[in-house]
Amino acid sequence: MPRFSKQTVPPRLHPVEPPYDAETAAALEALGPPIALFRVFARRPERARGVHGWGRYYLSRESPLTLRHRELVIDRTTARCGAEYEWGIHTAVFTAKAGLDAGQIRSIVAGGPDDACWTDPADRAVLHAVDGLCDTNDLSDDQWQALTLAIGDEAALDLLLLCGWYHAISFVARVLRLQPEPDTPAFADYRP
Repeated sequence: MPRFSKQTVPPRLHPVEPPYDAETAAALEALGPPIALFRVFARRPERARGVHGWGRYYLSRESPLTLRHRELVIDRTTARCGAEYEWGIHTAVFTAKAGLDAGQIRSIVAGGPDDACWTDPADRAVLHAVDGLCDTNDLSDDQWQALTLAIGDEAALDLLLLCGWYHAISFVARVLRLQPEPDTPAFADYRP
């Protein structure tokens, strides 16, 4: 995987800054903490509302993906895309809730699904699927079968959509040169 480090260049598009007009404030409030990514989306409140609608499902208990598998998909996708900004946010906020330990986080950043830290076959199937999607934009019949046997058809479909969505989020974070949020880790913190 390519190596990336925390960015030190200014963002290409600046996030909105307070004071916010009422429409922007409402859009931001729905998204959550006013991180730079959300404030970029809120440059157009209509866009922020659309993102919120999508995220409300995928980051909720309504998705058939477990919290752990959701975070494996997001963390591995953003790591593979070199999106340290988004990976850092999810690592800081969700990895403990998802039950991921430091060795597993290191593997997500610089290892692979066959590392010894992955003992659950479902975790391995999820990570193999993300890697397959990142490598070939497809899954082999064997990868698809392993994935659906491990997590079910509906969760597998959500995995495809979530991986694709976090490719898009990764593009935004990288292309716009978003600076890391305070107190978020860097890839270097988990590289050998």
